[in-house]
Amino acid sequence: MGEAAARGRKSIGAKRNPESADAIIEAAEGVLREAGYAGFSIEAVARRARAGKPTIYRWWPSKAALLIEVYQRQKHVETPDTGNVEDDLAGFLRNLFAHWRDTPSGNIYRSLIAEAQSDETAAAALAEYSKGRRSHTRLMIERAKARGEVAADVDAGIVADLIASYAWRHLLSNRLGEDEAAIRAAVRYVVRGIAPAP
Repeated sequence: MGEAAARGRKSIGAKRNPESADAIIEAAEGVLREAGYAGFSIEAVARRARAGKPTIYRWWPSKAALLIEVYQRQKHVETPDTGNVEDDLAGFLRNLFAHWRDTPSGNIYRSLIAEAQSDETAAAALAEYSKGRRSHTRLMIERAKARGEVAADVDAGIVADLIASYAWRHLLSNRLGEDEAAIRAAVRYVVRGIAPAP
């Protein structure tokens, strides 16, 4: 094998070339935008990016890993810190719904959830990503605990799951135009419970 060939193989190693990685991510965004989840494949991304499938798989071990990176690149959702837990959670949901509705990220995340239904690798990647995202909601609850708004024994992770479940239901049923009053009612039920006042 010639020296040039050996160098050529080395150039597509595990270490990413940022320019090539950006081109692949942009190609993935383009495929999703034009063909949707049904038309999204590593082959389609490789063709569009003029990259080899082995390179893509070396940097992203699964279709889900590439989808998550595309999603993360687009996701910029403010996590409010207003000093009031209900305002924080309602503001977070409002920002998240707007982001999913007004950018391609809602479709990408729906695609990820769909992929996770039939692919264990995708399910594991989504669970790992979601665990990190839950930490933002947990932080809002922990701040509220420190202010005395939330009982000290409340499991912030369970509250984060309840908020995420509400958000996911709206994403999957394409009801991202929920009005402020409905969002605030859901948050109020989570924060205050549904038992009648004593």
